[in-house]
Amino acid sequence: MSNDLTSILVHLDDDADGCARRLQAAQRVAAAHGARLDTLYAVTPSVLQNPYAFTVETGAASLLIGAEAAQRERARSVFEHARARAGGLPGVSWHEARGEPVAAIVRRGWASDLLVLGQHDPDAEGRSGAPPHFATSVLVDSGKPALVLPYVDTGAALGDTVLVAWKPTRESARAVTAALPLLRRARQVHVIAWDEWEDPDARTPLEIESFLQHHDIAATLHRGVRPSGGLGELLLSQAADLQADLLVMGCYGHGRAREWVLGGVTRTVLRSMTLPVLMVH
Repeated sequence: MSNDLTSILVHLDDDADGCARRLQAAQRVAAAHGARLDTLYAVTPSVLQNPYAFTVETGAASLLIGAEAAQRERARSVFEHARARAGGLPGVSWHEARGEPVAAIVRRGWASDLLVLGQHDPDAEGRSGAPPHFATSVLVDSGKPALVLPYVDTGAALGDTVLVAWKPTRESARAVTAALPLLRRARQVHVIAWDEWEDPDARTPLEIESFLQHHDIAATLHRGVRPSGGLGELLLSQAADLQADLLVMGCYGHGRAREWVLGGVTRTVLRSMTLPVLMVH
């Protein structure tokens, strides 16, 4: 993507609190960059969740359709409240998907600079109306940068102190490039990288240092020896120690059975994240 944010797409579902947090974060980013803000209400339709109810004359189908409409109106109400607060944003729009939610947001997301998604809440299974693997699937299928927000409220700050998890890979490089507009506005930028050897003399300079310098971004570098395990937990712990309010990292995974082939660090962060995470697959 370019080094400017001009369009942001926010996923809305049946989790009203999560929608409100996503909209608030997206509005903050959009206001800082003068970006257009689009929303897409996308949940699994009742006919796909309960196909049997639509094949027999039980009256259940009409009840499901009514409940579906009520949930949609609730999400619309959250959106309208957010739009009323938007003030001078160049554009805030509402869209509805009628089919499978992952495919719908991926398709619209291809024409956006940044997606805003929510972390799956295992304690609220089915409440959001989106499948458990929604954020992961969108990341993998779209290839677009996505800001994933925790299902718990982490406060209003976003992007004041940024931690970049650096690894010399395509995914990591794309994540840093996607984050450049946010990194330029951050008060503090930290880069963390783990080496394979303990000998400091064996370490090579990190390409990310000169890359950020060329973009006039001052960063504090943290280097350590790669642990044998628990790298995801260590990364989240480092973010907490630095009081970071945004983590930037690559998303590693492939194939259709994503829950089985995600990289260990990606899987851990998506499951246990305690701060917003900007990811790119």
